[in-house]
Amino acid sequence: MTDINLNHLAIVVDDLDAALRFWRESLGLAQAGEIESVPAEAVDIAFLTLGDAHIELIQPTTEDSGIAKYLAKRGPGMHHLCLEVADLDAKLAALSAAGCELINEAPREREGRRYAFVHPKSAGGVLLELYELTSADNRADGQ
Repeated sequence: MTDINLNHLAIVVDDLDAALRFWRESLGLAQAGEIESVPAEAVDIAFLTLGDAHIELIQPTTEDSGIAKYLAKRGPGMHHLCLEVADLDAKLAALSAAGCELINEAPREREGRRYAFVHPKSAGGVLLELYELTSADNRADGQ
């Protein structure tokens, strides 16, 4: 049994409304909450429920943000994979000790949730986000 679970797959889009129409209306996925503006990251995001996980749609809100640069270089599509871990500090320490390249040496925090990114060079070309569930998340999930 592993202490790692899929949290979400993130997709960069150039038109969040059009993307939501496709995922909600064409595929029938339910939107999980409202569209969230994240000024610190210069993005608007929307989550859609997919079983026990989510699809995160990310639209840049400025032309000079990291996501905007990613979109300009690579176009819309898959951005990153997010995995839930029980102890983010321990997982980052273990990855660092194993020689993995971390984008975030220490966890970042948004709305009480801690997360960090692992460089694609260390994850087979995949940008990997590690996400630590809060005690409130665990209670909401019945864990």
